[in-house]
Amino acid sequence: MEPFRLMLTGGHPNSLGRTLDVVAAVLDTPDQMEELYQCFFSDDEIVRLRAANAVRRVFKERPDWFPDYTDRLLGEIAAIDQPSTKWTLAQLFLEHQKSLTPDQRAQATEILIANLHSEDDWIAVNMTMKTLERWVKHNRAITPRIEVRTRALGDDRRKSVANGARKLLNAMDVSPL
Repeated sequence: MEPFRLMLTGGHPNSLGRTLDVVAAVLDTPDQMEELYQCFFSDDEIVRLRAANAVRRVFKERPDWFPDYTDRLLGEIAAIDQPSTKWTLAQLFLEHQKSLTPDQRAQATEILIANLHSEDDWIAVNMTMKTLERWVKHNRAITPRIEVRTRALGDDRRKSVANGARKLLNAMDVSPL
């Protein structure tokens, strides 16, 4: 079989390309998960984008594999400065929150807060706010660390971002904009 890094390259950046083929291959041959994971470190941002999508799809089918990669996601992958990686982490943290240890959840919370403050990509911001919206209900200590930024995002010109901010403010139980 062709290497995943080649299967995930080329074509329009917004297309899945051969992502689903890679997912099927990994699900059929679990030993190939590491090859997929290594695609996060490609020099090609399209490969990284599709690798993130593929990893999320694999973990959706095989949530029992997530704990084996959690610490690496929290460390190595969280350090990648690419919006698709940030939005994928936010999704993974939400989808697999019950698999996170208290320390991992604390680390994930720090990553989400940092991404909320530093990221401008609308998908990354929206996914981060969606996860924080759920988490802030159980961890009120998050509120003072994100309230100012969330209020600013409530005035964002992008409707989905502004709406996401309003939902997050609601979840924080603070006065509306």
